[in-house]
Amino acid sequence: MNDRLTPRISSRKHPKQTRSAGLVAAILEAAVRVLAEEGAQRFTTARVAEKAGVSVGSLYQYFPNKASILYRLQSDEWKETTEQWRVILGDTARPPLDRLRDVVRSFLRSEAEEASLRVALDDAAPLYRNAVEAEEIHSEGDRIVAAFMVEALPGAQAPAREMAANLIVMTMTAVGKELTEKPRPAAEIDAYADEMSHMLSAYLTSLQRV
Repeated sequence: MNDRLTPRISSRKHPKQTRSAGLVAAILEAAVRVLAEEGAQRFTTARVAEKAGVSVGSLYQYFPNKASILYRLQSDEWKETTEQWRVILGDTARPPLDRLRDVVRSFLRSEAEEASLRVALDDAAPLYRNAVEAEEIHSEGDRIVAAFMVEALPGAQAPAREMAANLIVMTMTAVGKELTEKPRPAAEIDAYADEMSHMLSAYLTSLQRV
């Protein structure tokens, strides 16, 4: 009986789910435009709803306040970065230092490509930074990097690998933030990425000799 009912239930729900997904996507796209055009200080649910072409009531069905919109934008970005790192660093068929180089370049490029959004989200961080879900996303990223460090530094003790992982992530994050402060050509971003990759690779190589 359940097998026969499932297709009918799915077909009834599908149009509604599609409309909901489309509305959420329109709201998020509008939120990005409001942030880019007006900044975090003038970011309101009313402006987002107007930009999306929906009523504030419709927006509230999916996002109860502006902090929830900002957090969704930021969490989507965090998830995208985490998946990016999972794919690149998890490619065990390639040497660890090659993967490190690629993840640095990919990360810095993505930071620069959405510079205005990232700056606005940083400005709005006090509204969402303490969300419980954020810890789950960051923890997954930590696990990905930790697994990579076991491969990159097989002879190192756990504390040394943890320190190296933290230093690499902190360095990438700090440089990425600096590069979003003003528009930069792609060639400049890649130049920073290459130099940072050389620096981090040399650091890991030195730890292998200890």
